[in-house]
Amino acid sequence: MKKKSIRKNKTLWGAALGAAAAVFVSCSPLTKNNLAVNTANNDISAIKMTNSGAYLSGRVAHIRKDFDKAADYYKLIMDNNVDNPSILNQLYLLLSSQGRIDEAAQYAQQAIDKGTENVFAYMVIATKKMHDGEYEQAIKSMEKISDPLYKSFVTPLFNAWSYAGLNDKKKALDELAKLKKEEGLNSVYIQHNAMLLDYLGENRDAQQAYEVVLNSPNIELSLRMLEIITNFYIRSGQKAKAMAMMNATVNSQALDSLLFVLKEKITKADEKNTSPILSSAKIGAAEALFSVVASFRYAETIDIAHMYTALTIYLNPQYSTAKILMADIFESRDMYDNANKMYDSIDEKDVGYYPAQVKKARNLVKMGNVEGAEILLKSLSDEYKDVQIYIELGDLLRSHDRYVEAVEYYDKAIALTKNKTSLWVLYYAKGMALERAGKWKKAEEVLMKAYKLKPHYLVLNYLGYTWLLHKQNVERALEFIVEAYNQAPNDPSVNDSLGFALYNLGYYDKALPYLEKAVELYPSSAVITSHLGDAYWFAKRENEARFQWRHVLTLKDESGEINIKQTKNKIKEGIIEEPKLDFDQTKVEAILKKIQAEASENKK
Repeated sequence: MKKKSIRKNKTLWGAALGAAAAVFVSCSPLTKNNLAVNTANNDISAIKMTNSGAYLSGRVAHIRKDFDKAADYYKLIMDNNVDNPSILNQLYLLLSSQGRIDEAAQYAQQAIDKGTENVFAYMVIATKKMHDGEYEQAIKSMEKISDPLYKSFVTPLFNAWSYAGLNDKKKALDELAKLKKEEGLNSVYIQHNAMLLDYLGENRDAQQAYEVVLNSPNIELSLRMLEIITNFYIRSGQKAKAMAMMNATVNSQALDSLLFVLKEKITKADEKNTSPILSSAKIGAAEALFSVVASFRYAETIDIAHMYTALTIYLNPQYSTAKILMADIFESRDMYDNANKMYDSIDEKDVGYYPAQVKKARNLVKMGNVEGAEILLKSLSDEYKDVQIYIELGDLLRSHDRYVEAVEYYDKAIALTKNKTSLWVLYYAKGMALERAGKWKKAEEVLMKAYKLKPHYLVLNYLGYTWLLHKQNVERALEFIVEAYNQAPNDPSVNDSLGFALYNLGYYDKALPYLEKAVELYPSSAVITSHLGDAYWFAKRENEARFQWRHVLTLKDESGEINIKQTKNKIKEGIIEEPKLDFDQTKVEAILKKIQAEASENKK
């Protein structure tokens, strides 16, 4: 099975898990709903509930994505001996998704005993057995799964670590070797082979195996594998080699804040007192499950990634990479509070702590807690003098109209930026903040720095549009906007700028297609809608103009350009004076021909 064939079979993989995906959809109704459920000893309620009441309450919690509460309600039903396979399967899946594996295993076993299990039930049981050090039982549970995708990938990978827990080197390596039959699993085999040898104390073979990992052109070294390999070098008295490896890696990375945290950790490491990361078979099994997640981390299989990541964290509660992924999955489901709780569970000394807290700050903004996000980011900036923190603060303050403060943080980011190729982005952000702060001349200078570093369509568009607003550099403004359009013909802001330019130059009919496209692409923009209304007016389409202006009044203006009083006056009286700009007609016509040529090429 080649790598691409694994992805091609993601539908079969979903079928292999069956009901796993159903954890995030509604349940089937109860078959028995008249028995009373006593909830006096449950946190949910201190009153008696009928099964139907518990089901409805669970259903509401389920829909609201409060999976813990939903599971608790469904537990009330199942603990009352209600025979409902659908609820039973939902229950152990929900419990698994929330990391409540000890409880999930009980209900998974009930499903197995009743003959209504999904293959994931055996996975839950095996994980629980692995966690408890019952390696033989874990193997037996995995061997009951007959699905081909399990037998070729998950089962041998998981069982290899179970045999390692039994200290059976031969069986562990033999089991893992089954992965070599599948071409697409070669990188997984190479990495786990090295980790198994490391765990089993075969240091010489482990070092050779790790060097295969490092030298393999088909393996993109993850931060986690980098951490594991450097940990091995330190423990085996080769700290200098670990440092050299880190220095080479840091110097080759553009975004290296995570790597610097790891580098500092390695620098301070004591060779004699460094503990192995792979300290138990269950830690290795956690790596195995995370390898499964990495192989099936697609939008179509996000439910599966969710379940397997929960199992991973259960086996290794300190696995920050898995926790960050789980938080990311929560975010994709708009479960920001769950995500932030996951981020907060990462130890401050862990290499994943800093990026987790940055992501938490972004979630706080999405949750409407801008003040909390600002406090968190500023506290992080005191400890981590990192470019990304300053960019985050600058963007946060700029997006909330605190432009002067934003500029201060952009300046700090600029001072620390080593990668000059990405510096244009910071100048662009700083220029926007200065312009919005009313400091156009300074903004223009900064934006021109960004332009000289990289004539990106965002910079071209912003400069061109703002020049037009200030009625200066008209021909160059049009030239910049046309170049931006040629780079990004489907960007709504660029289409708006081009339409706005043509409108101000008196080309009303030519302006309309671009402004109409901009509104279609960005219907919630008040300023783009206003521009379209203005162009309609001078194109003698007064009714449509008034319709757009009325619509402007219903939209939130994020540009600061909309004057409500003027808009209401336009609805009442229209626009009396046409826009006036001084420009060279010959130059403008030449630029217009250029855009028409580009537009025709884009259609081919």
